[in-house]
Amino acid sequence: MDPAQPADPRPAEPTPAPPTRSTPSTPTPPGRETLPPAPQAASSGREKARSERSPKDMAISLLVLLVPIALLLAFYRGFLGGDQPSTVDPAPALEQARAANVFPVSQPTGLGAGWKTVSASYRVVEGGSNLRIGYLTPEGRGAQLVQSNVPPERLLPAELTAEGQPQGPTEVGGRNWQRYTARGNEQALVLLEPGRTVIVVGDARENELRRLADALR
Repeated sequence: MDPAQPADPRPAEPTPAPPTRSTPSTPTPPGRETLPPAPQAASSGREKARSERSPKDMAISLLVLLVPIALLLAFYRGFLGGDQPSTVDPAPALEQARAANVFPVSQPTGLGAGWKTVSASYRVVEGGSNLRIGYLTPEGRGAQLVQSNVPPERLLPAELTAEGQPQGPTEVGGRNWQRYTARGNEQALVLLEPGRTVIVVGDARENELRRLADALR
């Protein structure tokens, strides 16, 4: 029997552990980056503050918005004449009609400051020429003066529409006019002369239409 072997004085080497297999991290797909959580507390706090606003606060806010608008409207109307109709000078149209010399041209005179001329034109049309002047009456209604050498059988339906029907004669300024109905709530006075027809038409009352017809000179 062999004698016992002396113990090895060197410490035993540790057995190496098997390598750990790390799991690769899954990359985040493009466009799906993780966003920070929305500030729920701050948002809910603002909504709560809005819901707690009193009717008085809302009225004050509305008043703050309305005051500048009211001031602008007052300035527009008071200083810029925002409510005043745009007026025109009828002289160029009257001069054109006189220069054409295709019919006698009359012009209203002495109507007064309450009458506003809002349109004026002279046009060559099929069958003749038309001189047309539009007015705003003192009562704020519309009236139009038409002078033309277009034959009456064509002019009257065009100006008064098919609703225009004679209502009988009337004397204005020493001349015999014819009263006519017109479109809608309009009425007309018609003066038939050789080579010229004069029409005063509009939604103005008859007394203002007669005033315009009587002013023709």
